[in-house]
Amino acid sequence: MRNTGDSKLPARYAAQSSGRVLYEKAPISPEKMLLTRLLIVIGLFGLVITVLWFDREGLRDTLDDHISFGDIIYFAMITVTTVGYGDIVPVDGNTRIIDALFITPIRIFIWFMFLGTAYQLVIPKVLEGFRMSRLKGRLQGHVVVCGFGETGQVAAREMVSKGSTPEDIVVIDISDDCVSQAANAGYIGLRGDPTHERILVDAGVQNAQAVIVSLGRDDSSVLAVLTARNLSPKARIVSVVWEDENAKLLRQAGANSVVRPSQAGGYLLADSVSSNYVTDYVFDLLTSDGRVELVERTPTASEIGKRMKEIDRGIAVRLYRKGKPVGFWENNSEIQSGDLMLVIEPIMNDI
Repeated sequence: MRNTGDSKLPARYAAQSSGRVLYEKAPISPEKMLLTRLLIVIGLFGLVITVLWFDREGLRDTLDDHISFGDIIYFAMITVTTVGYGDIVPVDGNTRIIDALFITPIRIFIWFMFLGTAYQLVIPKVLEGFRMSRLKGRLQGHVVVCGFGETGQVAAREMVSKGSTPEDIVVIDISDDCVSQAANAGYIGLRGDPTHERILVDAGVQNAQAVIVSLGRDDSSVLAVLTARNLSPKARIVSVVWEDENAKLLRQAGANSVVRPSQAGGYLLADSVSSNYVTDYVFDLLTSDGRVELVERTPTASEIGKRMKEIDRGIAVRLYRKGKPVGFWENNSEIQSGDLMLVIEPIMNDI
């Protein structure tokens, strides 16, 4: 299977095979972080024990008036952890200064380290699990966009322009930067590989209205379409394909529609050689900020039996009858019940 297309996207997804990309990589693994912090805590406790041992004359044991090395370890532990039973107390001025100016900062530092570790390793996972549970509960009839490169961004932005709310668009991408960009635009962003079942389940693909696959690689797109179709037999799946030979594979994988950006761009380039306005009009039809739009609709009761040029509103340019196209110039172009029409209509704001 050959792959072409946006040079940025394939590189981004190819990096997945060799590990996380550079800007995603954590500076230290959780295991090393825990070990490092444990060694720091042990070292600080050792330092406190050493200082207290040399200043043990300033301590008093209310039980036997004798300070042993075990008492020093015990006093260091209950002092740093702020337990403080009161059986061993500092009675000398120097010892109290050491406790106030030396041991207290160490105590605060160790507590901050404990809290920071809990926040990094425990609290975010609990909060994320809670938010994911709430997200899955409310996602219904939304659109999942797999891949937030330039094509995915344009698709999401155009859906919003045509009436979708940003909260009903879920973006999946392996790049932290792309997911952050999606979240800043108001979409729901999930970081992960769109070819994996787990992340598609998190995105609620089984309840999605549609899935847009734009991964920049045809092999990744086929796998994402297969996984999405297995999870959601009813969702409409639209995928980008870069090589014509792979379009059949994407349809076999479950894609309802396959879009070829490179082919469409080539046609527009060729037409622009001999025309000035063809490209402008095509973009006018496709984008929400143009003067006209191309819509797909069924005929009204009053339009059945009429020819395509006689419809009530707009200009019908094609019919689809039992899945087969019928042009407005053909003899059988009278509109029948069950036909699907492609109609050029003026955008309401321009009327």
